Amino acid sequence: MVQVCLNGPRGSADGAMVPLTPQALAESAARAVTAGATDIHVHPKTPCGHDSLSPRVIGPVLEAIRARVSVPVGVTTGAWAEPDPAARLERVRSWAGLPSLPDHASVNWHEQGAEDIAGVLFDLGVGVEAGIWSGTDGAMRFAASPPGPGVLRVLAEVTDTSADTAEETARVLLAAVRPPPGCPVLLHGEDGGAWPVLRLAARLGLATRIGLEDTLFLPGGERALSNAQLVGEALAQYGCAQRSS
Repeated sequence: MVQVCLNGPRGSADGAMVPLTPQALAESAARAVTAGATDIHVHPKTPCGHDSLSPRVIGPVLEAIRARVSVPVGVTTGAWAEPDPAARLERVRSWAGLPSLPDHASVNWHEQGAEDIAGVLFDLGVGVEAGIWSGTDGAMRFAASPPGPGVLRVLAEVTDTSADTAEETARVLLAAVRPPPGCPVLLHGEDGGAWPVLRLAARLGLATRIGLEDTLFLPGGERALSNAQLVGEALAQYGCAQRSS
């Protein structure tokens, strides 16, 4: 599985190729799926370009993307979109009024209120991606978490952006993560660590992700032109790493 992360917290300052509007996100998603992506992660944005958990923002994004693709579509519940835990919980709870819910949502387990957010998502029938970040106590919290066994997958998220050390950081993180039996792990990195960690995921036979949220650059250092280009390169890198392992 290669998930495409369409935009993340990036904005217009990161380049015109980063999709922000529902229409641009739908077009980017469609091209990424044609390139081989099998799952989508998106950060719906306000007109000002800020990440939002509001159903009035999420709804049009889901509608636009689903009009173009038939793969699962997930969103973020990151604390940066709504810093107050109680307000964030109410935002997610308000998704019940959406005509169509996300297939899944990522929950960062080191953030305050993660278990409550996961509980609401379970009640709504939305799959939970448990985000376990390197450099945090997320793995320890997840291991002691009652909702843990019900998650869709674990996102092992390597925040080390150095190409020289990200792989070792990833190995340390994977050793700390305790996924429930049968629960898949998706391993990914970011910025300078994105490609080394993706190749490690291939060698270990794990799911992974790529997209303009994780990196703006191709493995050779050239600026990426689109999410589709990143997905195509990721599949090539993944296959090569698997064959050489």
